[in-house]
Amino acid sequence: MPLNAPPRVLSIIPPMTQLNTPYPSTAYITGFLRSRQIDAVQEDLALALVLQLFSPDGLRAVRERIDAIAPKKRSQPVRHFVEFFERYLSTITPVIRFLQGGDSTVSHRICSRGFLPEGARFASLDNYVDPDDPDGGDPLAWAFGALGAQDRARHLATLYLNDLSDVLRDAVDERFEFVRYAESLAMSQPTFEPLAQALAALPTLVDELLTQLTVAAVEKHQPDLVLLSVPFPGSVYAAFRIAQAIKQRWPQIKTALGGGFANTELRELREPRVFDYFDFVTLDDGEKPILALLEHLQGQRGVSRLVRTFVREDDAVRYVNMMEGDIAFEDVGAPTWDGLPIDKYLSLLDMLNPMHRLWSDGRWNKLTVAHGCYWKKCSFCDVTLDYISRYETASAATLVDRIEAIIAETGQTGFHFVDEAAPPKMLRALAEELLRRNVAISWWGNIRFEKSFTPELCQLLAESGCIAISGGLEVASDRLLKLMKKGVSVDQVARVTQGFTEAGVLVHAYLMYGFPTQTVQDTVDALEYVRQLFENGCIQSGFFHRFACTVHSPVGQNPEEYGVTLIPLPEVTFAKNDVGFIDPTGTDHNAMGRALNKALYNYMHGIGLEADVREWFDSKVPRTRVSRHFISKALHSQR
Repeated sequence: MPLNAPPRVLSIIPPMTQLNTPYPSTAYITGFLRSRQIDAVQEDLALALVLQLFSPDGLRAVRERIDAIAPKKRSQPVRHFVEFFERYLSTITPVIRFLQGGDSTVSHRICSRGFLPEGARFASLDNYVDPDDPDGGDPLAWAFGALGAQDRARHLATLYLNDLSDVLRDAVDERFEFVRYAESLAMSQPTFEPLAQALAALPTLVDELLTQLTVAAVEKHQPDLVLLSVPFPGSVYAAFRIAQAIKQRWPQIKTALGGGFANTELRELREPRVFDYFDFVTLDDGEKPILALLEHLQGQRGVSRLVRTFVREDDAVRYVNMMEGDIAFEDVGAPTWDGLPIDKYLSLLDMLNPMHRLWSDGRWNKLTVAHGCYWKKCSFCDVTLDYISRYETASAATLVDRIEAIIAETGQTGFHFVDEAAPPKMLRALAEELLRRNVAISWWGNIRFEKSFTPELCQLLAESGCIAISGGLEVASDRLLKLMKKGVSVDQVARVTQGFTEAGVLVHAYLMYGFPTQTVQDTVDALEYVRQLFENGCIQSGFFHRFACTVHSPVGQNPEEYGVTLIPLPEVTFAKNDVGFIDPTGTDHNAMGRALNKALYNYMHGIGLEADVREWFDSKVPRTRVSRHFISKALHSQR
């Protein structure tokens, strides 16, 4: 790019992120850059890659790779694919079109169970048992009801794609996943070596297709600067492959890496080889660093005046941070989805639970109510990092202006507010502004289950379009909730969640196990609390995840306060985030996790709510200390 020439910026979503809706990072930065009269465009190569793979040509290419594998070395999913290859060829296009919202009449054929070639993933249908008729007929009849043909078909079509993803993993690329693609190459990897070896290896079919898509995108847009946003470890490998393809063909094009992965794991980056692929690595919110970077590329700012940016100089990594104020949240502008194929995303239905399905089903416009977290005290959270620690809001009027602009652009009125924890005062103001302007939307988002969410506020939010909320119950133990500085109690969570449920809002609980000093008794008690919350209709969905200690959290920075000892990390030159620890309680959290997830899966389908929680565990565990009517009494006490 000549000095002082107007820059052209291409932002890319790399595989893999989401298939039902665009990941919002490129929409945010593209909208912001355009508000500053910068020529900015975007591409979703994650979706493009999947649509290329799951097409007749893509399946033929997969079959060619399989033909090179000796029959005795083929896995069961691969053998099934070969046996029914012609049926896969004839069904892939109508299935993809159906999942994109077109050709709804094909649902009747999908539901017939004679149209799709059903592989191993369809065995999961045996898990759906009518609790009132466990020996009954069609398991999906209870799950979906008599009028749920579209949902039933979408679930079957999702299983069909999952079968094909198993074939890709077994025959084409062992790292392939719809979300966690090649995740192990990047997540908390102290050195760049595993990723470097993978990038130097012969390309797989997936790599080849991704390279073709990259070349087409660059030729189409002719950018001077390519931004790759990597929110998760599962999108890092593909981002490097994209940058590799660009640098091999157009070494003059500048490339920059940013996003959630860089913000959390690359803060101590010292690996020069990263800069064989990327000219710049930026941290935290991208608006200010990219503006500085563009000025630098136009010859208006020296390297020493870049903002929160890693560069390579004399084969060493240098971090440059000219102290300049960030762009205020009020001034970042509305995101834009212009250029993204919003009619091509796939509405998948992995789980039948009405709340749980929102993450993969439907095209949601993603928007942030406030920057950062107003609480920022939780011991397990990265409270020292900018995306949590810097709390800023915009006015309700500004937020609704953005909402109206997005609706006008996309024609979609569904919104997912992606805050760490949306503040109740802002949600109230937003709801009132939506109702005042008579703007009809459907929205859901994440909150803290705090007492500010009164039944009156829950009702107001529902009237403004709130259909679901999620929030952290975490360990479901008052002792541990206090230790982790969550600022809520189990009985308070029960009352808040009931308020949402009575307002007609679905509730999802984030749950955690394996927190420091959590004993087997604590785990059993936590499951009993969860059982009662489901039994009393307070929550409709949940997810248990294993606690991970990160170097940016209070536990990682002050482990002695939580009764644990950190395991020393090796020398880190690449990614640094998770850190192991020794908990003197010695609880087998792996065994606990299996029981918790088994119980939760059944609870979300209305099964096993009357059973003693000890029945979910494979080994003998103590009886719960929680009163069997604790939650119902807590709910009664508020009346």
